[in-house]
Amino acid sequence: MTPPPEPTLVAFQNPIARYFAATRPAFLTASLMAGLIGLAIVWHDGLALDVPLALLTLLFAVLAHAGANVLNDYYDALNGTDAQNTERIFPFTGGSRFIQNGVLSEIQTRNFGLVLFGCVVVAGVWLMLRTDFRLFYVGLAGLIIGWAYSAPPLRLNSRGLGEVCVAAGFLLIIAGADFVQRSEFAAAPYLAGFSYALLAANLLYINQFPDRTADIAVGKLHWVARLEVAQARWVYALIVVLAYGCLLLNVALGGLPVLALLALLALPLSVQAARLLLRHAAQPQQLGNAIKLTIGAMLAHGVLLTIGLILG
Repeated sequence: MTPPPEPTLVAFQNPIARYFAATRPAFLTASLMAGLIGLAIVWHDGLALDVPLALLTLLFAVLAHAGANVLNDYYDALNGTDAQNTERIFPFTGGSRFIQNGVLSEIQTRNFGLVLFGCVVVAGVWLMLRTDFRLFYVGLAGLIIGWAYSAPPLRLNSRGLGEVCVAAGFLLIIAGADFVQRSEFAAAPYLAGFSYALLAANLLYINQFPDRTADIAVGKLHWVARLEVAQARWVYALIVVLAYGCLLLNVALGGLPVLALLALLALPLSVQAARLLLRHAAQPQQLGNAIKLTIGAMLAHGVLLTIGLILG
């Protein structure tokens, strides 16, 4: 299959379409799915859903993810990794290419990311006033993670903490969607969402193989860059085992309904992606199908888990 063309100013003359595409909208389905898992947990626990609050919560999550994507593009332009990335697999790795291809300037990208985060703050304050002040802590933690993932001086992904940031960020979306409905903290969203959060972190992990050479050159030392390729490829399989193992353990201990095991149907996709990575880790441009399977496994797991929670 022919990959989609990279963005150009000619293709995005409409400013609305240009800025919307700069958020990498296809990847925002991951945060939307996380929010739906959080709402499904509320439903499973027998609480009535406030639909307007639920919809605003989903918008809140998507805006936060979009802001993090845009700021990641900005900071990766500043450190130079996207500019020199010749092994990227567009649109999955190497950034959105909006800055590198002259569609948006660095300043426009930075300002857009800050505006998106500003919208998140406004939505978060409104939700907080409608529910409980303690939602502030969930939202603040999410914004800090979204910023510190890429931004100096913390640059957490460069310090080997990128996967932790991604897993924590998606867990916060799940927990936040739950909290807005029940107005109190509970263990259920963290237990239920942990497997999905790990699979989301694995998407980041596999995406770093095509970016490895460019990232090493600029000192962006995530674990794929720190480890030899032959070692790094096995971490992906380890995360898969942890994700599905946590799902099984939670069901066995009664933290999730038996029907949550429907999410195991996504396992073959993860296994096939792991096999492709083990085979082609040293040929990163051969990893397109493995990345697609990783995305498919993450979303299928989320959908099936949501269905299991609702029916359970």
